[in-house]
Amino acid sequence: MRKRTILSVLCILSAAILMIVFAARGGRKPYKDLEAAQIVSAAVSFSPPDQTIAITEVEELVDLLKDVVIWQEDHSYTEHAGQGVTFTLVMADGTQTSIMEYAPFLVIDGVGYRTKYEPCEALNRYANRLCE
Repeated sequence: MRKRTILSVLCILSAAILMIVFAARGGRKPYKDLEAAQIVSAAVSFSPPDQTIAITEVEELVDLLKDVVIWQEDHSYTEHAGQGVTFTLVMADGTQTSIMEYAPFLVIDGVGYRTKYEPCEALNRYANRLCE
């Protein structure tokens, strides 16, 4: 009886640990609930070149942002070189959000995060299509 209880407790603890590990690996999607109707205006800035373009139709941008997965906070993006693409969103509630794509990093309002590469790179391709 005692062995069965110990085995049950070990199984429960193992399951809890596995859930925590999978939740941590899965990251989080900060824009999963974002809707195009929440955005009053949007723009994208490129560095380099120093250029800003207004985004008139935000549906594709919203779809791309919904796919973005971030993990732990990481400010080592400042040590990398390359093109940074910054999306500035003005929301219906009056707030403004700055989202810089710098694969494999995403910087949200000045806070850097490691991110899943593919959705982040999709944001970069989208921005560069707008630039053309």
